[in-house]
Amino acid sequence: MLTRREMLIGTGLAGVAAAVGRPISSVFASAAQPKTPVNFDVPAGACDCHSHIFGDPQKYPFAMPRSYTPPIASVDEMRALHKALHTQRVVVVQTSVYGTDGRCTIDAVKQQAPNARAVIAIAENTTNEQLDELHRAGVSGIRVDMDSAAGIVVNDFNGSKRLPFDPEVSRQRVRAAIERIKGRPFHLEISTHLPVIEAIKDVVMTSPVPISLNHFGGAQAAQGVNQPGFDTLLALVHGGTYVKVSGPYRISKQAPDYPDVTPLAKALIAANPERVIWGSDWPHPAASDRPVTEITPFWQIDDGRDFNQFATWTDAGQRKLILVDNPARLYGF
Repeated sequence: MLTRREMLIGTGLAGVAAAVGRPISSVFASAAQPKTPVNFDVPAGACDCHSHIFGDPQKYPFAMPRSYTPPIASVDEMRALHKALHTQRVVVVQTSVYGTDGRCTIDAVKQQAPNARAVIAIAENTTNEQLDELHRAGVSGIRVDMDSAAGIVVNDFNGSKRLPFDPEVSRQRVRAAIERIKGRPFHLEISTHLPVIEAIKDVVMTSPVPISLNHFGGAQAAQGVNQPGFDTLLALVHGGTYVKVSGPYRISKQAPDYPDVTPLAKALIAANPERVIWGSDWPHPAASDRPVTEITPFWQIDDGRDFNQFATWTDAGQRKLILVDNPARLYGF
C-alpha cells in the first residue's frame, strides 16, 4: 500500500507527466540530497544564496519558449537540503523556465519566511505598485538573464539556435533594468559570462543599485585566472559588485572536487571578501539539447562535498562574511 508521501509524490509527478505528455516512469528524477556530511563549523545565520524550486506545472505552468523542462523540486526537499548543510537562510532564485511568472518562487519563500528571500524576473510592464507588492512578499532582487546575449544556445520547439552577441544590446538591457528598480529596495542579479561582463563593465561599475553576478561570472575554470575578462570581473568585485561562488560543476569538468575552480574562487575572495556570496545551485537544473517535451533530469551533485570544498577556499572569518554578513546586507535579512 502506498504511503501518503508516496501518493503525494506520485500526484506531483503525474502533473509533470501530464504537462509534457510523457509517462511517469520517464520523468521520475529526484533532486539530490547531500551524501557527504559537512566537516566544518557553519556559522549561525548562514545563507544559501542560490537555490531553486520547481513546482507542479499544473499549478505553476512553464513558459514557452524555454530551454528545458525540469522535474519537481519541492520546498520540503529544500528544507532537507539546508538541514543537512546547517544553513538557516535561503535565497530562492526564479529560473528561466518560468519566464516572468514568479509565483512558484514567491510561494516557496512565503513557506520559509522569515528566513527566505526571492530573486525573480519581471515583465517590462510591471508597475510601481506591483514592485512594492513583490518587495512585501520577500523579493529582494530582480534577475536579468544575459546568456542569450552571449551567444548561448537557446532551445525551443524549433530546435537549437545560437543568438548573436551584441554588446550594445547587452548594455541597453542592463541600463533599462537598473533604471526600472533604481531608488527601490532591490538589487539586480545578472546571469551571464565573461564576454558580456566585459561589454557591460562600465554600466555595472557606475550602477546606483547593487549588482550580483552568478556562478563565478561565467568564468571557465580550465582557462584559469588569466582567461580574457577575468581581470575585469576581479576589478568589478574589488569595486563593489557581488559575485556568487556557486555551481562549480557548471564551470569545471574536474569532478568531484573541481580543483581548477580553487584558483578562481581564491582570487575573487582576495579581491573583496565583502562582496562574495555562496550558493548551492540546488537542485542543479541542467539545460540540454533534449526537446522541451521531455524532462531533463537534475544533475546528481553532492552538495555536502561541494560545501566542504568551499570551506577550503576560506578561513573562518571569510566564511562568516560570505555565508552570513554579505547575504544579510544584500538580501535584507
